[in-house]
Formats: sequence, structure tokens, C-alpha cells
Amino acid sequence: MKIRNVGDYSRYVSHIDRHPLVSVIDYAEVSPVRHSLNNYSVYGIFFHDEADIDLAYGCGKYDYKKGTVICVAPGQIGGKEDNGERVMLTGWALLFHPDLLHGTPLEKSIKSYSFFDYRVNEALHMTDEEHEILSSLMRQIRDELQKKHDELQNTIIVKYIELVLNFCQRFYNRQFITRKLENSDILMKFDNLLRDYYEEKRQSTLGLPTVQYCADKLCMSSNYFSDTIKKMTGDTASNYIRQYVIRCAKDGFANGTSIAQVAYDLGFEYPQHLSRMFKKQVGITPSEYCKKLRLK
Repeated sequence: MKIRNVGDYSRYVSHIDRHPLVSVIDYAEVSPVRHSLNNYSVYGIFFHDEADIDLAYGCGKYDYKKGTVICVAPGQIGGKEDNGERVMLTGWALLFHPDLLHGTPLEKSIKSYSFFDYRVNEALHMTDEEHEILSSLMRQIRDELQKKHDELQNTIIVKYIELVLNFCQRFYNRQFITRKLENSDILMKFDNLLRDYYEEKRQSTLGLPTVQYCADKLCMSSNYFSDTIKKMTGDTASNYIRQYVIRCAKDGFANGTSIAQVAYDLGFEYPQHLSRMFKKQVGITPSEYCKKLRLK
């Protein structure tokens, strides 16, 4: 089903909208509902209080349990194909069209909420307290939508949406911390992946390892992978890769390999590309570094 605007989804679940660009749905009021596999042109934040549903989002599936939040952005596909089954749901859905954000600071900053591009197995699992906070915000947005429209209503609604997104970001930050042991395993796999990349000579055909390549191999979205590495190391995933490459370059120089050969061995197209990265990371050129090695 194509969700070109919030009304497309609302009509499907028999919800009456109060605003053409934003919809807040209390599932308890529209259940039972049929499944639908949706192609979104709007933003959506969904969470169910009680659910045991096998949902598909993107290329993955998720056993959708209580307290799970899934966020979708325009251009994404999610849900479950209609099989005639009707399910009883409680919880909330917030959908809003990008046009609602035109001319607001959120229009630009919404791209910074990387969780919109997380895969389904990277969904947010709320605590009971977090669940109540989001539920309360949904009720407040719904109450605002039921008021008579005036020149400030859209501004107020956008501020509420921004508050919802900021709380989601806070809850994700908490989840990164509570999953620290699991994330440390991801860091170890990242290191092993970089080592295997060069041992298997993948750089000869693929060039330097990329964040997208590593995320794909670890079955993660690039955004979630990058955010995880940032939380674990304080550095970006791309810079972590660059540091690994520089360590390999130093090992090559220490073994007496020429700068040009080290560059080609690591997957650089031209030696000067290695030189630029090396100078930026180490503070001196490869030639200066090799000269220091010879003086030791």
C-alpha cells in the first residue's frame, strides 16, 4: 500500500484525521486492524503495547514485542502483507508528512536522527518509564490536534514532534550503554573484519574498506553501525578504518617496503592518496616517517 500522505494510512485503519499533514492514532480505538505492507512517503513512529507480530521492514523481519519502537522515513517499506487476519493492538502511531516541516529548523535537522535508517533488528526497546513518556507525548499531540486550528498550531505540533525525536535519541543512547557487552563483541568483529579484508586481498578489487562494506558484513545498517562504534570508541567508524589502514602502512614501512608499494598493497589508487591520509592522521608525511625509522 502506498502511503503518500497520512490520510492513506488513517483511512486503512478507520481513523479520522484532524490535520492533513499529521496523524496520531491510538490503536486501541481502531482495533482490530488488518495487516498492510506499506511504501511510505511520510515519516512514521510506531509502538504497540501488546503485540506478537512478525513484521518486515526493509530486508529484515522482526518479532515485534511490547515496548518496541520502529521509525520509518519517506522511501522506506515496512509492515506485513494483508493476509485477511485482523489483530487487536494497543499503542500508538505518529505519522507526519515532510511538508509539515517546511521552513522549520526540524526540516534540516531531521536528517541527524540516524535511527530512521536503522534496520529492524536495531529497533528501540523501551523501558516502562520510556514507554510512558512517549505515550504521554502522543496524547499531548492528539489533544493539540483536536483544538481549533490557528496560526501557531503547526509550530506547536512540530515542536512536539521534535521532542518525541529527541526522547527517542535519548532512549537509543541509553540502549547503546545497556548493550555495551553486545557492542564490544561488534567492535571485536569489526577488527577481525578489517584484518580478514587484507588477508583475503579484497583491497585488490574493492579498494580501501568502507563503512558500508563493514556494516553489510556485520548485518547492520551503516547508521546503526556508525553510531555503535562512536559510542564504543568515541571516534567515527570511518576514522577507525583510517587508523587501521595507517597502522598497516607503518608496519609496511618498518619492513622496508616502499611508499608506493605500501599504498598499492593497502588499496590506494595512487601513492599520494596514502600520503595525504598519513599526513592528516600522523602529522608527518610517509617520507618523513620512513626517515625517522632509518635514524633509529
